[in-house]
Amino acid sequence: MSRPYQICTRCIMDTSDPEINFDKQGVCNHCTTAIERIRNQIFQYEARERALALLVEKVKAEGRGKNYDCIIGVSGGVDSTTTAYWVKRLGLRPLAVHFDNGWDSELAVDNIKKMLDVLGIELYTHVVDWEEFRDLQLSFLNASVANCEIPTDHGITALLFRMASKEQIRFILSGSNLVTEAVMPCSWVYYNQDLKHLKAVHRRFGSKSLRTMPMISLTDYLICVLVKRIRQIPFLNYLDYDKEKAKIMLTKKLGWRDYGGKHYESVWTRFFQGYYLPEKFGIDKRRAHYSSMICSGLMKRTHALSEMKTLPYEESLMRQDFQFVLKKFGLTLEEFNIILKRDPIPHTNYPNHYVLFHKLQRFKNIFRKIAISP
Repeated sequence: MSRPYQICTRCIMDTSDPEINFDKQGVCNHCTTAIERIRNQIFQYEARERALALLVEKVKAEGRGKNYDCIIGVSGGVDSTTTAYWVKRLGLRPLAVHFDNGWDSELAVDNIKKMLDVLGIELYTHVVDWEEFRDLQLSFLNASVANCEIPTDHGITALLFRMASKEQIRFILSGSNLVTEAVMPCSWVYYNQDLKHLKAVHRRFGSKSLRTMPMISLTDYLICVLVKRIRQIPFLNYLDYDKEKAKIMLTKKLGWRDYGGKHYESVWTRFFQGYYLPEKFGIDKRRAHYSSMICSGLMKRTHALSEMKTLPYEESLMRQDFQFVLKKFGLTLEEFNIILKRDPIPHTNYPNHYVLFHKLQRFKNIFRKIAISP
């Protein structure tokens, strides 16, 4: 039986997450956990300034005598561009790394170019073979699982650690941040680091060899973190990060242009989050993003509820994206509708390392300190 509809009285998470829990006051487990994480993991006021100064000093010291002292991932979006701006302003020498999976919007490409030119940052771009990546993405679509962003997210992570290892750089400064990402239901996603799962889905539904796709196993990741001591630092947690203020600053300083929703610098991500997930799975990720901002004090609940009454993105752009996605994947409308109407299947129905990753969760607080501590 489906449970009665309920929405959190503090944030806007609701029973579109089948695993959500509410207390007697109607407050959900997601915002309760998010507020605790924000309280414990984001530096406050004077402590933030001291922590940032210590981080910069450590990165500079570890990078002496090398071409670069840190790696930054760039996508053209506000989080990664803000990271690049402040990293450079603080006197660090980053190598920008970009994973080109064939879905960059023209606006994202322009934002990256302007940022690199103004800040004087060198870029390394890895271009994955499109036919290969298309085959991998279609495998996840045909698998009928919810997190079809696993190929991209896995590729980005693998590439960042590959470049850090190659350049012997200890620090990856990422645009990840709790103020906009503290809430994300487990039922909506799956571990993008699970290489066994990625390969199993591709083996079942794909046909092309993954020759140019960056990949990283759990063993390789642990070697990078525990042996090579590479640290992936959520850099924006060291700043007083307000996304809307950051957009204004980037527009003024770098000529950056806004692209709409979270991660909408990618045409596929825009279509995936704005159309595919809501239509097939009843998932609107804006709920999680807005709830994170409510917990961070950056958005009022009333404003978030009002925003949820609007479409995820502009309708004419959605229709344009729809045609572009079909053409790029080489799908007819009928073929796409077959995929869209197929019953959702849990990720765990395919070979995976879920039990291993789940067991590691009990050590996540200890491991997080190791993985992100300078």
